[in-house]
Parts: sequence; structure tokens; C-alpha cells
Amino acid sequence: MELKPFAKRVWLSSPTMHGEELAYMTEAYETNWMSTIGENINRCEESICRLLGCRHAVALSAGTAALHMAVKLAGVKPGDKVLCTDMTFAATVNPIVYEFGEPVFVDCERETWNMDPAALERAFALYPEAKVVILVHLYGTPAKIDEIRAICQAHGATLIEDAAESLGATYKGRPTGTFGAFNVISFNGNKIITGSSGGMLLTDDDAAAAKVRKWSTQSREAAPWYQHEDLGYNYRMSNVIAGVVRGQLPWLENHVARKKEIYRRYQEGLKGLPVSLNPYLPEIMEPNFWLSCLLIDETAMCPQERTDTTVSYITEPGKSCPTQILETLSALNAEGRPIWKPMHLQPIYRSNAFVSACEGGDVGADIFRRGLCLPSDHKMTDEQQDAIIETIRRCFD
Repeated sequence: MELKPFAKRVWLSSPTMHGEELAYMTEAYETNWMSTIGENINRCEESICRLLGCRHAVALSAGTAALHMAVKLAGVKPGDKVLCTDMTFAATVNPIVYEFGEPVFVDCERETWNMDPAALERAFALYPEAKVVILVHLYGTPAKIDEIRAICQAHGATLIEDAAESLGATYKGRPTGTFGAFNVISFNGNKIITGSSGGMLLTDDDAAAAKVRKWSTQSREAAPWYQHEDLGYNYRMSNVIAGVVRGQLPWLENHVARKKEIYRRYQEGLKGLPVSLNPYLPEIMEPNFWLSCLLIDETAMCPQERTDTTVSYITEPGKSCPTQILETLSALNAEGRPIWKPMHLQPIYRSNAFVSACEGGDVGADIFRRGLCLPSDHKMTDEQQDAIIETIRRCFD
């Protein structure tokens, strides 16, 4: 059949609005609570605490701001080594450098694409002075949390959980974002629940939550004038943005269900091709399926060459590569993306240490070379997804 470009672009993961968002934003406008105080913020924080079962949720301007606050809470000082997920977005890592710490990148494993516990154990052997670990749940799939927490406890290290991509996912029935001493979620525009921006710092530590509330409002002291004894930040969430989040939160279960349906339809539609989707361990974890990702079998990869800014490939019958599939999807007017480029391959961080489970190993680089993120938008129709699946199949003709 002929595949014509979609009249309207199918996005990777765009916001899905339901109407309540505008009502709460309008409430902020009409009551004149347009700043960083207001009912929307209060209700969002309360809702997340109930939903996830944490004691405190502090609404901030971005997930990155929340990660920065978590790094400060963990006590990272200049020169301190912080062990962190390697295959992730730069926002996971940059807050370490804000505090002049030194990221040490820990390779992923193939069963979940998340931090490899064996690589983490090896990183502690190489850097026993490290006392902070930042763990990411990539693309909404939980990591092997029990193993990683046990390793952190054995080495006296603080665990920070970056659950920016995994709101709504669970590990052994418990929500991600509740396992670390300090945890982070994001409401960025493409996340499963969006505020257009915004994030939260989650913790059960009363004193830590109080510190973040103070730090994020320029560290103002309880005085009749503007009194400052600590360095502060303008990191609090706007009551207008909180109105969007407040309207979105009741739809989380619906969004997760739709994302899972998209994942399952890709799984079924791509059967028989030399590919697999981003994996997870169903007996202990339930992802939120934020993004469906594709990994091409090594034997089915056509030649592909990447530099820091360019890429080229040579077509071969029966084979393909991420670049060819992404270009073909783009011609169909659908958005896909490469897998996160591992941090140790990024020009800014190439001089930082990288630790894999074995000498010379590099699982993340291999997944980056052979993987891509598929269009995973809530609003994608079955007919559009079928066309995307057929487009991918034709890349292997």
C-alpha cells in the first residue's frame, strides 16, 4: 500500500490537555495568585504526596531545579565524586557540576537499560570516597532498585532518584520516586503529566523539605525585611503552571494506560523483524511506558557512521539503522529521536571517569548506536501507528 505523509505531524510525546487545566489556570488569574504562592501549588503538592505515598513534595520550576536541590541536600562539595547513570539526558548530570562536584558515569545493563548494579559495585571499588549516587529510570522503566539501594547502603552513600521520566511507574508495587533519600519528578512539556514546565523534589525528610522551600525562594529569613544568611535560588513553581499540573494529575492512570497500549501495538506490529523494544522485568516492575524505543539486532544493522554533529549510512537489503528509520519516519511526518547519547560520549564530559561492569565494556554506547525512540504520542491514532509500523518494516526490505 502507498504510505502518504500524515497531514498533521505525529509527535514523539506531546502534551495532552483535557480542559481542567485551563479552569485552574483561570482560577489563578481571577484570584490574582499569579506568583509562586497559591492554591494550585498547595493542591499539587498534596496530590503528589497522596499519589506516591511520600511525606513531602516541593513544587519547583523544573525537574532540573529539583535535582539541583537534591544534590545540595546530599551535601555534594567541590571535588566530590558522584556516581550517576550514564545513558540519560544532561539535566541529570549538570546539577552535580553546579555544585562543583565531579560526575563518574556508571554504565547501563541490557535487561532494563538502566544503571547496572555490577557496574555500580565496580565504581565504588574504584572510587570508595563517593557518597552520592544519582539513579535514572530511563524512558519510564524502573531500574533494579533493590540491588542498587543495597549497594548504596553498604557503601554509606545517599541515593538520589531521578524519576523525571517515570511518574506512574512502580517497582514491586511501589511508585518510583519514593526509594531515594531525595527524589525528583518532572512536568516538562513532553512528560506523561505536564505543566509545560515544572518539577518536584520528593522526600520523607522534614528538615530537607524545609530547606528546599527556603532555598528555592531566595533563602529569605523570618525577619521584617529581606534578610539572607544562605545562598538562595528563584526555583519555586508558579501558581499558573501548577494549575496545568493540577488539571493533569487526575489523568495519570489514563495516560499510562494509553502509553502501554502504544507499546503493545508496536510489539505486535513489529513481530518477525530483527528488532526488540526497550525491555523491562514484568515480574517486579511496571513501567509507565512514556516512550516506546526500538533496538535493532546487531546482525541487521547496515553501516552507520556518526560524528559529534553528523551521521551517514549505507543501505543494505534486509538491514537498516536508526538514522534510516528516523529519516523515513520524518518523511511520513512523524517524529522519532535517537536514544540518549551516553554522557561519557558527550564532548563536555569526555574527560570524566566511566565505569562498566567489565573492563572495556560499554553497553550504553551499543544501545545508542542501535536504538531509537519511536513516536509515542497519546493522540496518535491506530491508523497512524499502523502506518508507522509499516514504514519501519519497509526499512528492512
